[in-house]
Amino acid sequence: MKIKLLLFICCLHAVLVSGQQRPVSITVDVQKQKGPLKPIWAWFGYDEPNYTYMKDGRKLLSELAALSPVPVYVRAHNLMNTGDGTAALKWGSTNMYTEDKDGNPIYSWRIVDSIFDTYINQKMKPLAQIGFMPEALSTNPDPYRHYWQPGRNYKEICTGWAYPPKDYDKWAELIYQWVKHCIERYGKEEVETWYWELWNEADGYYLLVDDKFKVYCKMYDYASAAVKRALPTARMGGPHVTGGAGEFMRKFIVHCLSEKNEATGQTGAPIDFLAFHAKGAPVFTNNRVRMGMNNQLKDVDRHLKVISSFPAMKNIPIIIGESDPEGCAACGMKTDPQNAYRNGTMYSSYTAASIARILELDAAYGTNIIGAVNWSFEFEDQPWFYGFRELATNGVDKPVLNVFRMLGMMRGNQVEVSGDLTYNAKTIMTAGVRGEQTDVNGLAATDKKSVTVMLWNYHDDDIIEGEAAVELSIRNIPFKKGTLHHYRIDQEHSNSYEVWKKMGSPQSPTPEQYKTLEGSGQLQLLSSPEKVRVENGTFKVKVRLPRQAVSLIRITGA
Repeated sequence: MKIKLLLFICCLHAVLVSGQQRPVSITVDVQKQKGPLKPIWAWFGYDEPNYTYMKDGRKLLSELAALSPVPVYVRAHNLMNTGDGTAALKWGSTNMYTEDKDGNPIYSWRIVDSIFDTYINQKMKPLAQIGFMPEALSTNPDPYRHYWQPGRNYKEICTGWAYPPKDYDKWAELIYQWVKHCIERYGKEEVETWYWELWNEADGYYLLVDDKFKVYCKMYDYASAAVKRALPTARMGGPHVTGGAGEFMRKFIVHCLSEKNEATGQTGAPIDFLAFHAKGAPVFTNNRVRMGMNNQLKDVDRHLKVISSFPAMKNIPIIIGESDPEGCAACGMKTDPQNAYRNGTMYSSYTAASIARILELDAAYGTNIIGAVNWSFEFEDQPWFYGFRELATNGVDKPVLNVFRMLGMMRGNQVEVSGDLTYNAKTIMTAGVRGEQTDVNGLAATDKKSVTVMLWNYHDDDIIEGEAAVELSIRNIPFKKGTLHHYRIDQEHSNSYEVWKKMGSPQSPTPEQYKTLEGSGQLQLLSSPEKVRVENGTFKVKVRLPRQAVSLIRITGA
């Protein structure tokens, strides 16, 4: 009997030991630098431009500007739409172009100025979208405005604004007058730092014609000529195609390099940057969300492969105009359950892991990604934590915004990260992050004063069980003493959603509850700042990292 009991205890011990996850060793070598850490994350976008100057919109923009060491670029749809400026889901308008009874143009810059003024006052910059078609210029204007709501067919949003111009000369003159007005209002030097782009996803729903490529190229020829006529040094680009449109991108580059320009009659069209979109593909299965980061990274890989195949495009700036876990920011989790990841820490860990892998792919191809637009902003007067893809809800920051606060602290050159790392961009593209393994990895940077390391524990499945033990070693630190700050996003830190749920999920929080939620949405320390010594250039620390959590380790020299 004693022997049987002893065997049982031994077997139980073996099971417990085997169930424990082996510690993950991560090494950061400060001397192994890869060049400047490009702040590709400092780009944001949204469909509803009229939210820009509203109460919560202004508040969020001020936070985005404050977290970034470089000017933040903002991309918004619907800047040229006809209407009274009333905001709605997937809709916006500025009424910049109408016509009198004789068909003469009437230009109005009041609403679009209020949008751009808000950016400029925050020292942000527009990624100015030439879109969409004013009602008076649309080839098929009726019906013009849509009234789409979540749960309805997404194609319903494509109404009269999604058609090409019936008069290309009038349309080009409108673009010329808009750029000219911006120069007069903000100054030539300021506008030279902006990016001007044409349309959005012309290969998909957003351009309602049969021969989308031919029509888009004609529109681009006229738009780019108008922009350059107003400001020869302006930065103009496109085509902002969907992630799967690699062939469209290839043909567009050929057009800009060697084909006839429909506006000028000359060969080629100006192209100062290239843009495409990259989206993940989450699904709802087994009563939980399963993310699809592999799809997003494949989109990036597909387009970088095309762009890098053209010697003439070497070093051309590349903007991922929408870089997200999926496609519809205004589709909440109640109508689209696969979007339930958006309120909590999974959105945070996904964002950290995907940005690092986009930088990895960019380095592998030797290309020049300068921006990856996070297509999420905020939605005014909507239910709390409805599951929109947004950075804040009713003025309270969601956990994902704190990833960008962490990234804003990472300065200087990117540093090599090595160790017991299971996943990189290639392995994720091949099979995602599935099964027993989790993606425990890091992104590191250093400048003369500090070393920063972002760590994450990501998995495609939306579950929080599976803590990782990380043994972090930072080598060749150039100072002997420093101060350690450890910031954390998890179930207990930097997480307004969990605090809101513990309150009973109020849809009308009291002023005291609102203040608590507002504070819980800020980036929080895991522990108090600590004075540390660096022994022989090395600092080691053990980190318990819950699944879907993100940490930022920052050591500042004394």
